[in-house]
Amino acid sequence: MRVSPYGLIALLLLAPTAWGQAAPAAAASSDAPAAASSAAGSDPVDLEDIRNFSRVYEVVRQAYVEKVDNKTLMKAAITGMLAGLDPHSEYLDKEGLAELNEDTTGAYSGLGIEVIEDGDTLRIVAPIDDTPASRAGIKPGDVIVKIDGKLVTDENIDKMFKDLRGAPGTRITLTIVHENSDKLVDLPLVREKISVPSVRVREIEPGYAYIRISQFQEDTAPDLEKKLGELIAKHGQPKGAILDLRSNPGGLLTSAVAVSDDFLNSGTIVTTRGRLADANMNFSAHPGDLLDGAPLVLLVDNGTASAAEIVSGALKDNHRALVVGRRTFGKGVVQTVLPLDATHAVKITTARYYTPNGTSIQAEGIKPDIALADLTVRKADSAPQLISSEADLSHHLANEDGSNGKDINNDGSAENAKLATKDYALSQAMNVLKGLALNRPAASPASR
Repeated sequence: MRVSPYGLIALLLLAPTAWGQAAPAAAASSDAPAAASSAAGSDPVDLEDIRNFSRVYEVVRQAYVEKVDNKTLMKAAITGMLAGLDPHSEYLDKEGLAELNEDTTGAYSGLGIEVIEDGDTLRIVAPIDDTPASRAGIKPGDVIVKIDGKLVTDENIDKMFKDLRGAPGTRITLTIVHENSDKLVDLPLVREKISVPSVRVREIEPGYAYIRISQFQEDTAPDLEKKLGELIAKHGQPKGAILDLRSNPGGLLTSAVAVSDDFLNSGTIVTTRGRLADANMNFSAHPGDLLDGAPLVLLVDNGTASAAEIVSGALKDNHRALVVGRRTFGKGVVQTVLPLDATHAVKITTARYYTPNGTSIQAEGIKPDIALADLTVRKADSAPQLISSEADLSHHLANEDGSNGKDINNDGSAENAKLATKDYALSQAMNVLKGLALNRPAASPASR
């Protein structure tokens, strides 16, 4: 992994609030909160606002229908203050910090979904590969309407959010609405201990590599380097590769930078800009492209978020990869974990990030170079053909190279049809990749 130390603060690049998917970074330096205070010093708190807060606090404490202790009220006030900023800032107690630390390694107990609070609904950003959620058919953009028969509302959404996690083997039923549908679907699920390797590498066709990254964890870059190295040692340097970041909800900024660096020899990867000096950073690539310049096609969709968009922007703006698929999610802000004490912290948005061209993708996403609709295809019905080529005609002249014994009908279309009916976007990406590989100048014998 070719990544420099990140200085005093460590950044989180999470897709919207993660319950079992995105990965946290280390805590910020102890002097970061003080820096924040000094930065805000030019806008002192109005005394009347303090009085109003105290009055509301006292009214709730005395008049609310049920007695609420001061600790609960203060926690609710802090939680509400952060929730009012954006969907990603939050107050973390001991339990929240433990869950965040679990996410760093990709090991946790739950359903395997990335969820964002969207008003009074829970919206799916992305399911993680080979988890209860993905196996049940949950897709990016789906909305959770009920949990165990209880309607999700603005009053109980925080509790419902937490209920998605639970002990392995425990059951939960999600009532969801798929994107662009109005039909309620009940999905009985069983929570599992999720331990998902973030990288899978295989040869999709002779000479072509397929790289799937499902999220960005601590070990994602070294795992990629190891597995791709093993593939190259076995099959030789590929003619091209597909990097699949569909439904990748994000993870660690460090991992996103390292993976981008693995495919670049030079150029800016990402810059971050915020109010604190430590939030302003610039990351650049170092020599050493794992694919040795072979064509790269990057597959994305509306579930490609956060750290996955860092990689997408870096490879697109540096003209290293052709981006194919659907517009990405559009989370272009960075979170930092600032500790309050040993068991409490604040995860707060501290910076925006910018692609190498200086573009912010916040709420915009990355537009693919080649857009694909979210489609499925099936093989067309056709009548059997008795004569499909010259070779089927009686008394035809044989090929002078003696190729009559070969299967001339095996032109690759059957394999292409099989892939297309299984994964339309992947089949289109393969077609694009082959075109790029054919257009690549052949290596000279001395450079092989």
